[in-house]
Amino acid sequence: MLDLATRAHNHSYRIDPVLRSLLDTDFYKFLMLQFIWLHYREVPVTFSLINRTANVRLADMIPEADLRAQLDHARTLRFTKSELIWLAGNTFYGQSGMFRPDFLAWLASYQLPSYQLAVKDGQYELTFSGPWAEVTLWEIPAVAIVNTLRNRQGLYRLSRFELDVLYSQAKTNLWRNLLQLREAGLSGLADFGTRRRHDYLYHEWAVLATRDVLGTAFSGTSNVLLAMRHDIEAIGTNGHELPMVVATLARTPEDLRASQYEVLARWQETYGGHLLISLPDTYGTTQFLTGAPDWVADWTGLRIDSKEPVAGGEEAITWWSMRGRDPRSKLILFSDGLDTTTMIALHHHFRGRVRTGFGWGTLLTNDFRGCHPRGADDLDPISLICKVTEANGRPAVKLSDNDAKPTGPPDEIERYRAVFGRSGVTHRPVLV
Repeated sequence: MLDLATRAHNHSYRIDPVLRSLLDTDFYKFLMLQFIWLHYREVPVTFSLINRTANVRLADMIPEADLRAQLDHARTLRFTKSELIWLAGNTFYGQSGMFRPDFLAWLASYQLPSYQLAVKDGQYELTFSGPWAEVTLWEIPAVAIVNTLRNRQGLYRLSRFELDVLYSQAKTNLWRNLLQLREAGLSGLADFGTRRRHDYLYHEWAVLATRDVLGTAFSGTSNVLLAMRHDIEAIGTNGHELPMVVATLARTPEDLRASQYEVLARWQETYGGHLLISLPDTYGTTQFLTGAPDWVADWTGLRIDSKEPVAGGEEAITWWSMRGRDPRSKLILFSDGLDTTTMIALHHHFRGRVRTGFGWGTLLTNDFRGCHPRGADDLDPISLICKVTEANGRPAVKLSDNDAKPTGPPDEIERYRAVFGRSGVTHRPVLV
């Protein structure tokens, strides 16, 4: 078993790469990338790093030279032959041949494109611009690199023995949480913690510990590299960027409202089976369900991200019932800032009424709250994201079910609100 404290203490290398493989990202990025490559590859986009925990001044903490070195290193990576063979030959969601040979041939020469980096008011302005198919894979590594470098700065200040205490407490807390989940009989739990993890090695430890404790109740990991290395099921479907970019192609309010269903119809044509999980909160879950075509109710299920989870689950069950579908055959995947207490409560609340799954993210792979040997909070998780901010020459907008989480210029947010409305939107603190 790797000694994490020793590994954290011994940073004597020229560069200790945060990213060592292009597979070290979320599985849904590959599913979306193939979809984008097929249908929208040349649409120009810009992704931007956004630190929603604004009081943490990342540019004051992370040396710019260190950040540039990590970003430059990431751009040297290529998919290896063995990685591409695994993508081509592995079975995902019970389906072989998920990735087309011509798409994999394109990946063989892929590299992450250039970036733009500046500093403003103690924060890094990090952006990635270019054709959508070339830029999208920066999202997860960008957040993981910045988050890991921030954590390393905190680790550098600790002695070898303090590091040992830090990791011992964090691992003990996680083990205790996993035992509680097992005792509660919770199942369908997946690792969603790549982007805001503590670092890769702790992420790996957390995933293997979860598998060890939960057994078959652990359904898999979103991290493709860990899935390949440890023979774990790769989990993921699609994310907010798809409707956000497609919305910028709309020219009328009617087209804008319809774009959220247009992208799902095209997804359904491209994929099927268990990949039919909708993410309805990009412009508000309530309006999405109200206006959804009937065929959306035939999808496998939906993911509740920014909505209060009990309210979101009840709304979904009511909607399926009104559409004549049996909610007990459907899946609700909860995924926003989950902790052990919340997951157990949701498991008990919805048991027998609907199938439930849990995408456990930051608080699985980066929960060091209360573990610092000096009582500091500089290793506590922050809310760091990388989102599409522009597409097709227009601002990209995400509204969310939580009015603390919209992204986009204020005037564009209001324009989108005028089209999609505010039904079901509430205000909730953003934790991670």
